[in-house]
Amino acid sequence: MRLLVTGASGLLGLNLALEASHEHEVFGSVNRNEIRNAPFTVIQSDLTRPGSLEDLFEASQPDWVINCAALANLDACEAKPALAKKLNIELPEKLAQYVAKGGARLVHISTDAVFDGRGGEYTEMDKPNPLSTYARTKLLGEEAVSAANPQAIVARVNLFGWSLSGQRSLAEWFLNNLAAQKQISGFTDVYFCPLLVNDLANLLLEMLGQGLQGLYHVVARDCASKYDFGVQLARLFGYDQSLIKPTSISDTDFAADRSLMLTLKSDKLARELGESPPDLQTCLERFHQQYLSGYPEFIQKMRV
Repeated sequence: MRLLVTGASGLLGLNLALEASHEHEVFGSVNRNEIRNAPFTVIQSDLTRPGSLEDLFEASQPDWVINCAALANLDACEAKPALAKKLNIELPEKLAQYVAKGGARLVHISTDAVFDGRGGEYTEMDKPNPLSTYARTKLLGEEAVSAANPQAIVARVNLFGWSLSGQRSLAEWFLNNLAAQKQISGFTDVYFCPLLVNDLANLLLEMLGQGLQGLYHVVARDCASKYDFGVQLARLFGYDQSLIKPTSISDTDFAADRSLMLTLKSDKLARELGESPPDLQTCLERFHQQYLSGYPEFIQKMRV
């Protein structure tokens, strides 16, 4: 298959393009963050420029498209709501329309943050209640994509892994600070179900291969607090876990509101694929094995 990945320099986009390149012909669209020596075709493109989507599709001729492009920083979305609207709503809608016309298959990446986190154990049938500009624009993006292309997959995700900069995921943040022996906070009242980005990538490819469509929660099959997540990382990597201070998120001042109990159920995905997503411990152990095998350095050598 010919696969187009937008946002291919981001945490998910890059790892997805790398995983897919083992079996597919991959084209990765990047904007400002260039990539070198990648095992896939890199296309420089500002997707907000008129005509850019047409040019991108002409160059890649994709069978499958996975849209990872977004403004994903919560506080940046609060500071720049017009940009958040353009990247998180308008661009996905145009992309979905264009994919539908050409007959390719589309996966649009959304977020667990569309929920307010007051209940937890959310299924795809539960009504979202976004708390921030980021979450609101991502929910509206979901709705726009589904309306423009009902055959598209909309995947709500949470993820961690190794990034181009070495600073994009929560796991990297914990490890960078622990390695520097800095005391840091770990929220005991914020729960999430993150997948290792490589496992997420392969699930998305399998979903396309199986012809799925509609809304799915693509997360680890179990969850943890962000404090426990950090402690498990410290143990795996041999760092001092006492450097992580148990903290309530109410003690921290953020520009954007955060949801607390983002525990999502992935039962629908498990039923339709015939297998459950990995558990969090398995994902963490794979993440550690990647470190031992030099995978972070492999990725960061692609940075221009």
